[in-house]
Amino acid sequence: MIGLQGINHPWRFRIILFFLFAMGAAIAARIAYLHVFHHEFLAEQGDARALRYIPIPAHRGVITDRNGEPLAVSTPVLTLWANPKELQADKTRWEELALALELPKAELIKRIENNAARDFMYLARGLTPEHGQRVLERKISGVYGKEEFRRFYPAGEVAAHLVGFTNIDEHGQEGIELAFDEWLTGVPGKRQVIKDRRGDLIRDLQVKENAKPGKQLALSIDLRLQYLAHRELRNALLEFEAKAGSLVMIDVRTGEILAMVNHPTFNPNNRRHLTPQAMRNRAMIDVFEPGSTVKPFSIAAALGTGRWTPESTVDTGNGTFRIGRYTIRDVSRGGLLDLTGVLKKSSNVAISKIALDIGAMPVYNMMQSVGFGADTGLSFPGERVGQLPMHRKWGEAETATLAYGYGLSVTAVQLAHAYAVLGNQGRNVPLSLLRQDQTVAAGEQVIDPKISSQVMGMLQAVVEEAGGGGARAQVPGYHVGGKSGTAKKLAVGGGYTESSYRSLFAGVAPIDNPRVAAVIVIDEPSKGGYYGGLVAAPVFGRVMAGALRMLNVRPDNLPTETPTAVVGATQGGRG
Repeated sequence: MIGLQGINHPWRFRIILFFLFAMGAAIAARIAYLHVFHHEFLAEQGDARALRYIPIPAHRGVITDRNGEPLAVSTPVLTLWANPKELQADKTRWEELALALELPKAELIKRIENNAARDFMYLARGLTPEHGQRVLERKISGVYGKEEFRRFYPAGEVAAHLVGFTNIDEHGQEGIELAFDEWLTGVPGKRQVIKDRRGDLIRDLQVKENAKPGKQLALSIDLRLQYLAHRELRNALLEFEAKAGSLVMIDVRTGEILAMVNHPTFNPNNRRHLTPQAMRNRAMIDVFEPGSTVKPFSIAAALGTGRWTPESTVDTGNGTFRIGRYTIRDVSRGGLLDLTGVLKKSSNVAISKIALDIGAMPVYNMMQSVGFGADTGLSFPGERVGQLPMHRKWGEAETATLAYGYGLSVTAVQLAHAYAVLGNQGRNVPLSLLRQDQTVAAGEQVIDPKISSQVMGMLQAVVEEAGGGGARAQVPGYHVGGKSGTAKKLAVGGGYTESSYRSLFAGVAPIDNPRVAAVIVIDEPSKGGYYGGLVAAPVFGRVMAGALRMLNVRPDNLPTETPTAVVGATQGGRG
């Protein structure tokens, strides 16, 4: 019937064919219109649903010592993350996931359930690529991987206080890592890929932006000297059962810091049990009264006034000197002393009388010119500048105590810098924690070269002549100079403690052509003595002996041998 009706009414058939053709034409026209006039829009919509950009991680810049030895490097790791909503769909695989991650099953379940309403959670960060890939190969729904870098410190605790460390996202948190974070941080790149609706990778298309690694940083320290200083300082603390210690070595000519160590220290590669006390870079953060180690600068101030010469003498009497209600005492009676004798005997009485004769301002100006109470310019996080007091009216007590190292506070770095100025013929060269690849400027002349040379000769006598108090700092084959110091520690609430001391030694070597200045600070030695000449001076001697050899510094104190004549040695040689 239908077929016959179609034959009997051909116009109906033609109408149906017309509408079918019109619909097809309209669809084709619409498709052509969209492809021609809305191609970019449709492409963007399609890409938005399938095209993705995966970040390409950029590794952080390498930190090295002056010779290129690595101090901080970034190694590739794999971070695993999950979509808790997807994990909820297949709880039967949670136990398998826990075993693969080496986590207790109960802990993993608790974490998933606590984040059930979220789309993201970390499963494990910083896994080795091999471990992370084994987990991903299990194809557990909702588990994904992300390439990252982890910071590693080859020198470990030896350079920890100086280099510092980063957090898990490789952002600097302490030390050089923090101070130069922007310089070391790289710029991530982008890779274009196609993913399906579940987030699985379908095809890797192209690299849109290449990752830019962070810039390399070469520090001024010599890792060989760093290891040497670390070992000797640690041994001294163990021998004298001390609380803490610091050691700083500076290149006299360039101002580069060659070594900086502290104890206690920490391992930056494993910070699970890290304590704030162990993190302190005491050489730059802890301030202390330097005691007798500043007496050479008081002597330099006296020589600079023209009122005193190296041969000038001062009478120390019975070893006591009263100023108002204060009594200044010497450990040993010196009688009549010239300026060299003042340093050898470390006479508080003599240096006080000298300071009172020339007035406070020459001493203050001298200490200020060598960097006490001023910023070192190193821009190290948390560094302190100490205190150099300036009184509107200087009393006798304030003048005297300043001259023998009380009433002011310095850091170990500042004290080492001051001795570097003495060793550099009185020129103040700025300090640097970075390797100086270009010629260093001569620096500012702050002490007359003749006076600097005279004081260096006095410091040599302190170490090498009998009764100088610095004999334990001697270095075989080299002439060295230095000064010990022993300072009582300040008590909480004011005043000084009865039995807590800092043992100090500061010096320069070799005397004839100074190359290295060093300072050793031993905090609260409790066994075997506490005087700087006993506790800190031997550390100086051992460290300086090793440092001068490593730096290939020519010896200037080798014994002279008289050749012995051999009678007949050139006769009868033919038989």
